Parts: sequence; structure tokens; C-alpha cells
Amino acid sequence: MKKRFVLCIDNKDYEASLIPRKIYEVIPDDQAEQDDFVRVIDESGEDYLYNKNHFMFVELPEEVERVLVAA
Repeated sequence: MKKRFVLCIDNKDYEASLIPRKIYEVIPDDQAEQDDFVRVIDESGEDYLYNKNHFMFVELPEEVERVLVAA
């Protein structure tokens, strides 16, 4: 399965958990996405649901994806 990534564009109300302009890997959660949420591992190191309006989905070159997943 191809990995999906989002770019944080708004961390209002989540200043300690999300960093603007940071790329986060999406954890698959079909039910959450139907409800306009996205699951990511945030700065606490845990996975949480956030409203999609905090992010922009991005397509990255395969080489960049490999580096991000390996980090």
C-alpha cells in the first residue's frame, strides 16, 4: 500500500502537538476519513485524530517517501 502524507498548515488549538509546515505520515483509518479526520503520529509520539482542515494532502517523490518512512 502506498504511504500517504499530509503537510500541517494550521496548528490552532494544537500548538504542542502539531508543527506548521511539518510533513506527517497518515495512519490509515477509513472511518476517521469519512468523518473528515486524519490520523497522524503527532509530536507526542502517539497517533491521534485531527480534523482534515489542519492539513493539506501532498504527493511526494518516491525517493522522498522512502527517506521519510525510514526516519
